[in-house]
Amino acid sequence: MAEVDYAALKKGGFMRQIQKDKFSMRLKVIGGQLKAEQLKKISEVAQKYGRGYVHLTSRQGVEVPFISLENIEAVKEELADAGVSIGVCGPRVRTVTACQGSEVCPSGAIETTNLAGELDARYFGKELPHKFKIGITGCKNNCLKAEENDLGVKGGVFPKWKEKDCSCCGLCEAVCPPHLIRVDREKQTLFFEAEGCVYCGKCVKSCPTGAWEGKGGYLLSFGGMFGNEIKEGLRLLPVIFDKDKVFKAADAAIQFYRTHGKAGERMGKTITRVGTEALKKDLEEALR
Repeated sequence: MAEVDYAALKKGGFMRQIQKDKFSMRLKVIGGQLKAEQLKKISEVAQKYGRGYVHLTSRQGVEVPFISLENIEAVKEELADAGVSIGVCGPRVRTVTACQGSEVCPSGAIETTNLAGELDARYFGKELPHKFKIGITGCKNNCLKAEENDLGVKGGVFPKWKEKDCSCCGLCEAVCPPHLIRVDREKQTLFFEAEGCVYCGKCVKSCPTGAWEGKGGYLLSFGGMFGNEIKEGLRLLPVIFDKDKVFKAADAAIQFYRTHGKAGERMGKTITRVGTEALKKDLEEALR
């Protein structure tokens, strides 16, 4: 009997269970979205080859437990016919997660679904020193917890005040989380400390006269992780308004990690060891 290459199986999305020759199969779910016909096929496979259930992971993934070693190739073929891809494990770029973004959510500042697909097409499965996670969240509500990822993308709104349209009602002052807006009703004017803005867009959404207008942009974070050790991703760049620059920054960050990272070392630890300024320099050069 041929020896089983468990490392290759894990790389291809089949993780060993405690039961002999049983595997939990990880499926590729880009941006948390699956088509109805894909769900139907996954259900059929779980019934036919598993134990009739699936497990939903914390990163929007779908896993089908109790796949027998002898059925792995048949399972892969059936899923492929329905357009369902297998995920990956180990030291490589994982599937991109995303919330529904501005196409669906009223709070969304950026489109997320297409961006997730583009990032996935560009980076999925690339070999790196350790696992590399990318998460996209459409606004400052941060449903996808962008800073927990090696590369986090968060939507933000850069606000601009138009004095001529302002009634100085004070609603924007009331909703501003960092209290950077002050309204002087007596003088009928407004003061805004733009430097400390967190790009939540609440001033824009609350304004009844349209005196605030907002421009959606991308806030990137680098080196986050959440597991045995917890580290918040670092904001090293100002808000980005050009999507192409998001890819340039991602390219630079991944190349930094590939160049400096040690086997088994998450990107956050690489940044700590090599130095934040080194990564920041690479990012700034990539965006020039």
